[in-house]
Amino acid sequence: MNCCRRELDGTGVVGAGTTTQPIRRVDGENRCILPVQSQYSAQVPARTVDNPDGKVRVAVTSEPVAQLADEIRVEAWELALALVEEGLRDDTIPPLARLGRTGQVGDMPTFISELAQHLVRPEPDRLRRGSPLAALVRDHAREREALGFAPRDIVTEFHVLRRVLWRLVLERSARLDPDDFRVLEERLHDMIDRLVTECVSAYFDRATSELAYKARHDPLTALLNHSAFNRELELELERAGRYGYGVTLVFLDFDNFKQLNDTHGHQAGDFVLKRVAEVLRAELRRSDLAGRMGGDEFAVFLVESDADTAANFLARLDGRIDALVGSGELTLPVAISAGTARYPDDGAEADTLFRIADDRLYEAKRAKVA
Repeated sequence: MNCCRRELDGTGVVGAGTTTQPIRRVDGENRCILPVQSQYSAQVPARTVDNPDGKVRVAVTSEPVAQLADEIRVEAWELALALVEEGLRDDTIPPLARLGRTGQVGDMPTFISELAQHLVRPEPDRLRRGSPLAALVRDHAREREALGFAPRDIVTEFHVLRRVLWRLVLERSARLDPDDFRVLEERLHDMIDRLVTECVSAYFDRATSELAYKARHDPLTALLNHSAFNRELELELERAGRYGYGVTLVFLDFDNFKQLNDTHGHQAGDFVLKRVAEVLRAELRRSDLAGRMGGDEFAVFLVESDADTAANFLARLDGRIDALVGSGELTLPVAISAGTARYPDDGAEADTLFRIADDRLYEAKRAKVA
């Protein structure tokens, strides 16, 4: 038995001619299965997909599926609470026990509402990279991790959500036919799988970024480490050769730093290194870079510099350090010595510039002792 609906060609493809929609037995009544009649369909037209034949296929959702999706949306908070209760049971998601109710629920009601919309209107772009929902999922993963959730806990949370929602589907199964079950299963699993994938991607993106940062930076001062600074200097010299500007290398260390460590302890020495590194970073332009070469040795390269650039930079740095000692923020006497070398006047290679700057550094130290 069929009922008239609208002009289709009988295959779900919009075209010329009058056709019908099938009638199905639902809850003891004959019903015409029409395109979605939920609150979502009134807001947004049916999703369409281009086909090679030039026609447009219309994604049709049955009325029972649309009604169930509405119920899921309305009950989003209660379903999120059910997820929490199941997550707490048998310590399935251990970190939940340390949170208050709001923290336990988190963003789950929003995800449930979005999933309800996906059951009615499956849209590939809903979780595309950079979409509002994808950004929310990534924020959720980062916040969960900050609260002590391991990646396993974050994934388990969505697997528990899957169980809670599928249990609801089974409770309302009397109104659903096999086709409805197939649609619900496909769309529900698709959405949750994509939520999980986005969470896992967020975790690995963060972990990868963190590892990349640690591989390039000194853990004490957060300046570039020896190898990263050398690489950046080599690249800068290549650019300077191509565009014809000067680069100045400044190599510096602390006077009597070993004595400072031996007298006041390594904790005091570390504090001096960190504080001076902050001053060093503050004196740099955006184009300049600083690195910790090891121990109390630091290096800086100053881009598009002239003959006076290094002297002016060191004068400002000495002034800032003297001010810190004078104000009592640095309670120990701190002084630095420096040697400089300039591209292209002193050499064209990073190794050459370092060797010359190092020689001039020790000349400066000997001059202080003489």
